Amino acid sequence: MHKVTDLKVLYFGTPVVLIGSRNEDGSANLAPMSSAWWLGQSCVLGLGNSSQTSQNLRREGECVLNLPSSVLVDAVDRLALLTANPHITEYRQRQGYRHERRKFAAAGLTEQASELVRAPRVAECPVQLECRLEAAVPLAGNPGCTAFEVTVVRAHVEESLIVPGTDHYVDPLGWDPLIMKFCEFFGEGQRLSPSRLAEGWRMPGRLPAHV
Repeated sequence: MHKVTDLKVLYFGTPVVLIGSRNEDGSANLAPMSSAWWLGQSCVLGLGNSSQTSQNLRREGECVLNLPSSVLVDAVDRLALLTANPHITEYRQRQGYRHERRKFAAAGLTEQASELVRAPRVAECPVQLECRLEAAVPLAGNPGCTAFEVTVVRAHVEESLIVPGTDHYVDPLGWDPLIMKFCEFFGEGQRLSPSRLAEGWRMPGRLPAHV
């Protein structure tokens, strides 16, 4: 039997993406998100308009989509409630966000130069996608958010993940992406660790962390 419910969170399970971008002063910004949809060489990113990443995308017209593996869960979680935007909305303040400009240092990750865009890559991420912005469209049902359409112009993949004898295929058995499922972190089907984002959303957290 199904139950009619007004779901507070609709993240059914998507890979975490660390979006690298450049701030107005040229410094590096890094933001985790999981509202991404892929087709061919295109990707649509759903972002809140108040985020620093949204402002950077509109101004710079480019970014890098860094895909962390599940072993990077702690680094990603350290970024969860940080924003480079000094003007934090009341809603985000209630969730526990705080201002932090030095995102790479806060996460303990390494900034790596890109080849075709100015936005930074994350050296520790096994998949890094350099992208250029094609369009930015307000969400019809949520005026506080925007759908950013980007095109992948260069892909960097850890060599050990490439199927032997090919140059164009990732081994799905070797690739263990970090998954955000209802604000909780998962890898290989197991819950990995408590999530700061889940705390901000006041998720019940009934499942124990996998050890």
